[in-house]
Amino acid sequence: MASTAIIELKSNLVNDYAEKFKEATALVVVDYRGLNVDQVTELRRNLRAEGVEFKVLKNNISRRAITEAGYEGLAEEFVGPTAVAYSTDDVVAPARILHTFAKENEALELKAGFIEGEMASREQVMELATLPSKDGLLSMLLSVLQAPMRNMAYALSQVADQKEAGVEAAPAAEEAPAEEVVVEEAPVVEAAPAEEVAAEEAPVAEEAAAEVVEETKEEAPAE
Repeated sequence: MASTAIIELKSNLVNDYAEKFKEATALVVVDYRGLNVDQVTELRRNLRAEGVEFKVLKNNISRRAITEAGYEGLAEEFVGPTAVAYSTDDVVAPARILHTFAKENEALELKAGFIEGEMASREQVMELATLPSKDGLLSMLLSVLQAPMRNMAYALSQVADQKEAGVEAAPAAEEAPAEEVVVEEAPVVEAAPAEEVAAEEAPVAEEAAAEVVEETKEEAPAE
């Protein structure tokens, strides 16, 4: 009876963790051999702060759960004191936190894992650990998307500054004293009254007419 209950308990445990591993976006298998209780507690705290779960299970339970989740290739990694760190939200966080902790605690060894449904070797996990966090990646993406907008805003601000400078310069020319701007005008010759011109031209016209009459008389043949 007791044996049946234990088998059922283990089966439920396998199914439970198999589902959790299926939902995870990233999982890393580690060998925590040599870490003391305080170090393991600190590691758990660091992982939990970024939403990463850290579980130490019996290897036979872990092998069955990881195989049922579809990562049969990882089953061979569960040898000796083995634990898993997994996240359903941040792909980078498990590898990054474990890698950072391992640099200060050499007893922790990263073994392998999976990333977005793909098996990952130790080297690939280490490479993933060097990437920024999820927030860091989003910040980088946002920076790239905003770059054209920043360039446009800068160009518009430059145009606005130039226009403003032109508007400020215009009144300075208008405020110059009139005597400095006005060019001396040449004296205007006053036109003679129309009556005087007519009077002066009249004798000339009469004399010309008289001369024409005389010439006509002289040239006309005698009858």
